[in-house]
Amino acid sequence: MEEFAKYADKFATEATAAIQNKVGQFSSNNLIRNIIGQSNSKLDIRKIMDEGKILIANVSRGKIGEDASRLLGAFLVTKIQLAAMSRVDIPENKRRDFYLYVDEFQHFATESFANILSEARKFHLSLTMAHQYIKQMEEPVRDAVFGNVGTIVTFRVGAEDAEYLEKQFSPVFTAKDIMNIDNFNAYMKMLIGGKPVKAFNVRVSNSPKGNPEVVEKLKQLS
Repeated sequence: MEEFAKYADKFATEATAAIQNKVGQFSSNNLIRNIIGQSNSKLDIRKIMDEGKILIANVSRGKIGEDASRLLGAFLVTKIQLAAMSRVDIPENKRRDFYLYVDEFQHFATESFANILSEARKFHLSLTMAHQYIKQMEEPVRDAVFGNVGTIVTFRVGAEDAEYLEKQFSPVFTAKDIMNIDNFNAYMKMLIGGKPVKAFNVRVSNSPKGNPEVVEKLKQLS
């Protein structure tokens, strides 16, 4: 801001043109404008966390466009991060666990996610991030993901992911092993008592069918 204040009027106009263009495109969508164009936000994420409520946000690219989806998703993730960090005003043992699930994680994987991963535990924020393959993550985010987990579970993956994961599961399992895991089987590496143990094979059961009644009850409670 200090640097911008020193710009001459002509240069300031040129410097802000690109930003205004992007923001203009973003806010031209009626749905987006109705979300960000309010003087007061009625969405209290801190309250949602503290009271154990459920928030579902649909930022589908098919509905609002790719750029708007990325930006709105990043806004939401940042608000959740700030809400979690604001709980520093209550003792850690009284912070209620909150679970953040991000589908198509690679579209919102900014470097701020690296900060969330390194600090989320003490603020009782648990993260589940779904994406297709490891290279979709930028290197700082990828390093933060693998540097802050104590348990790693992998099912059968492609060649590039298997090569990367081999470093995590060697010397017990090789990249070839990881590429050829049987259905309903996985390899796991975990910490026990704060110490790593050798990787091992696990078998998982087939998931039962969902219960529509439970789904409706969850919607009513959210």
